[in-house]
Amino acid sequence: MDQRSQRLLLLDTASLYYRAFFGMPDSLRAPDGTPVNAVRGLLDFIARLVNDHQPTHLVACLDADWRPAWRVELIPSYKAHRAVEVVAQENGIDIEEAEDTPDELALQVPIILEVLDALGIATLGVKGYEADDVIGTLTARSKLAVGVVTGDRDLFQLVDDSKNRRVFYTAARGVSRLDVVTEDWIAQKYAIPGRTYADFATLRGDSSDGLPGVRGIGDKTAASLLTEYGSLERVISAAHDDSSTMKQSVRQKILAGLDYLAVAPKVVAVALDVPVPQDLDDRLPTAPADAQDLAFLRERWGIASSVDRVTQALSFPA
Repeated sequence: MDQRSQRLLLLDTASLYYRAFFGMPDSLRAPDGTPVNAVRGLLDFIARLVNDHQPTHLVACLDADWRPAWRVELIPSYKAHRAVEVVAQENGIDIEEAEDTPDELALQVPIILEVLDALGIATLGVKGYEADDVIGTLTARSKLAVGVVTGDRDLFQLVDDSKNRRVFYTAARGVSRLDVVTEDWIAQKYAIPGRTYADFATLRGDSSDGLPGVRGIGDKTAASLLTEYGSLERVISAAHDDSSTMKQSVRQKILAGLDYLAVAPKVVAVALDVPVPQDLDDRLPTAPADAQDLAFLRERWGIASSVDRVTQALSFPA
């Protein structure tokens, strides 16, 4: 098959099964009462995505480490609030602001992985890296058109129209009405050059990830700086240049944030050099990897309709 007609679809799997868990009724249970709403929802998502986008290759990417030590070493506040929440939950401490990860979802993750494995859908997580990094590396090394399905804006930095790399953003609407994120979409949404999202995120920060940003630089100022200067590197150069057109108040904020700006780009940037297996078989499966196990899981967890939708989407033999 001509590479030009081949398409790689990369799933930010946790983003999707979280959405499935909170979007599907918790009355969806296995025969033994185990919740399976996230399992069924994710499988239904995959069936819809395969039908809608017709990929030839597919990988469900995983968080092997949601808070890598190398990022924390550079910026100790990186996802620190989430770490506190996890410790608190493990010790039975109630934190009002906690972003609760329900036990009923945690129970379903091993089931999800078992079903994907039986289906023959490639899954990949790499120790010391987040799913974003796995997605970034697979995107960078692929010679195919790439679509990334996620609810995480951090992955907007992978968009590259010249290489046919797009993000299918779930936002608040699920997989049935995805935003197709291109460079023009980013430019329209954030008033920045389409390839500067990582620089934009670095400047303004992201409280959900514990990234402070440059103090006093919000969305509008970050956008205007990148529009005028074109990149974070040039913004910093202009701040050092007394003859530049940069406002003195903004210059002072950039210079005061130089320590942060020395390390933040590496934390914000999706890694493109994760040691992923060179022999990863990311081709869309044409038959179950283990038909007997899939049949067992289908009945064991009461997920027959969702499994059938996926196998139909994948055109498995009846």
